[in-house]
Amino acid sequence: MFPKIRIVLVQTFHPGNIGSAARAMKTMGLERLYLVNPVSYPDAEATRMAAGASDLLDTAQVCESMQEAVADCSLVIGASARLRNQSLTELTTRQTGTQAVQESHHAEVALVFGRERTGLHNEELAFCTHQVSIPGNPNYNILNLAQAVQLLCYEVFQASQEQQPPSTAEQRDYPSLDAVLGFEQHLEKALEASGMLKGASHKSVARLNTLFRRARPDIQELGLLRSMISRMEKQGLACQQAEEKSE
Repeated sequence: MFPKIRIVLVQTFHPGNIGSAARAMKTMGLERLYLVNPVSYPDAEATRMAAGASDLLDTAQVCESMQEAVADCSLVIGASARLRNQSLTELTTRQTGTQAVQESHHAEVALVFGRERTGLHNEELAFCTHQVSIPGNPNYNILNLAQAVQLLCYEVFQASQEQQPPSTAEQRDYPSLDAVLGFEQHLEKALEASGMLKGASHKSVARLNTLFRRARPDIQELGLLRSMISRMEKQGLACQQAEEKSE
């Protein structure tokens, strides 16, 4: 039902949770499972807990890093028990389902879940475009991993029943995460060459990257930004060469 939406589990500790997550996915029509450095996989416990969804385990993609798991995705939503200080765009669970379905009509989408005890680390959230936190009882807001997967998969399924595919006129094509990372590296290189990063901390660069993640330029806009950076680089090089000649 959702050929362009994947569920990504990062460093899952208990293999039974992988099987339970696969079962939760299949009940809502999602079948693409990605596993980032699972502690134990394949595992008989995962197969047992998957019940009738062991076919998802058979086709699961095992990745060595989160970047590998989501590199070709344009929308990457990280689920976190608490919203960390990343300043990413925050979505509700309902918005997560709606946006995932809308974008999956023309691009790859990933819903990412972290470790059972510590969730997603900041290093993994750095590869997300958005983040979502599942609300609950403030005195006991502790969801099992498979329950969290079930809830967001339900929102995806529900959204698919309520909306129509966007028309070509309404559609905006967003770059993949790989393209966004390439832009961020290009920007940092240009800023370093210009001297603007002298004395600046790593946090300054991270904040700039987060700014563009929130703005979320589409493919054409990102191309325009990269063209501007390239032109600035050429002008900076020309000025540098002129200064060297004058010396």
